[in-house]
Amino acid sequence: MFERFDKAAKFAVVGAQEEARELRSPSIQLEHLLLGLLGSPDQGLTTMLADNGVTAAGVREALSRKRGGEPLGEEDAAALKSIGIDLDAVRESLSATFGESALDRATPPEPERRGLFGRGKGMNSGHLPFTRESKKALDLSLREALARKDDSIDAAHILLGILRDPTPTVRDLIGGDEGVSRLRNAAHALLDRAA
Repeated sequence: MFERFDKAAKFAVVGAQEEARELRSPSIQLEHLLLGLLGSPDQGLTTMLADNGVTAAGVREALSRKRGGEPLGEEDAAALKSIGIDLDAVRESLSATFGESALDRATPPEPERRGLFGRGKGMNSGHLPFTRESKKALDLSLREALARKDDSIDAAHILLGILRDPTPTVRDLIGGDEGVSRLRNAAHALLDRAA
């Protein structure tokens, strides 16, 4: 299927992997595909998305706000307390032992690099798997192209694939159900003009 992707669509898929890596995600999620599209060389698509309030900067900011804040919130603290772990006491102990900003300075360990056949140290291939939702969106992009009787899969087809079954995160990023509908119509109009 990848051979049917045009240059901008291929760029968007590769960009999605880079976005996922930059955001330290263990997999390529639907929001990374959206970010890949926003970095696409298809100026018509990126302009259309920006005209509809969807920009790379806005999506990244929303994703970092979602990730930001305390890693464990009130619900998590209550769940831990129910099994005898006082989250506030743990935080106080960490601060007393390692200093006030110990939790802010903490960084996750680097993943173990594996060589050929998963043995020993070696180069990391850098491969991130696509989530089920991302694979489905790419499959739906092919279906969108076939339904339109288009010869190739453009970046706008990938957007249509995302819009057919967006995750709650992507739905929020693009403005809810109204945004899905508006972007769907705009993507079809963009493809109609290009045909």
